[in-house]
Amino acid sequence: MKIAPNTHVALTYQLMVDGELVDQATEERPLEFIYDAGLLLPAFEQHIKDLEPSQNFEFKLDAANGYGQTMEEAMIELPKTSFIVDGKIEDGMLEVGNTIPMMDNQGHQMMGQVTEVKENSVMMDFNHPLAGKELHFSGKVEQVREVTDEDRAKYIGGGCGCGQDHGGCDDCEGSCS
Repeated sequence: MKIAPNTHVALTYQLMVDGELVDQATEERPLEFIYDAGLLLPAFEQHIKDLEPSQNFEFKLDAANGYGQTMEEAMIELPKTSFIVDGKIEDGMLEVGNTIPMMDNQGHQMMGQVTEVKENSVMMDFNHPLAGKELHFSGKVEQVREVTDEDRAKYIGGGCGCGQDHGGCDDCEGSCS
């Protein structure tokens, strides 16, 4: 079976950036996902489309097709008071290189990296850590099979239900009261 929409894929890979290994999936812990469910980089999925089990792959994604270019507007200076929890700033939190979970004005969680600590403020970088980088993937397709309802529930959430469209789930008889 070839990798195509509505297939469950398991693969191993190594991700190299600037000659360094930054991520990998092994045979013991493969990357498993539903192809074309919007969970992975679209350009990554394009490169593995139509591959079959046991086939190797190797490709590069430029920043535009990876995690985008570094954006200056994602580098923000915040007052130190933004980091106060229960009346104080946690020891060791505001150190250059630390990644801190934060929330924007709309309540969306985002990760920011401390790039500079000033007397009354902190410089934070909210770009993806791999923004502006060329990504070099190499790996092997381990398994390709039809997607099950369990796969949909695990990777996408939900499952079959009234009025829910979960990517081709058409056997939902009797699931509604």
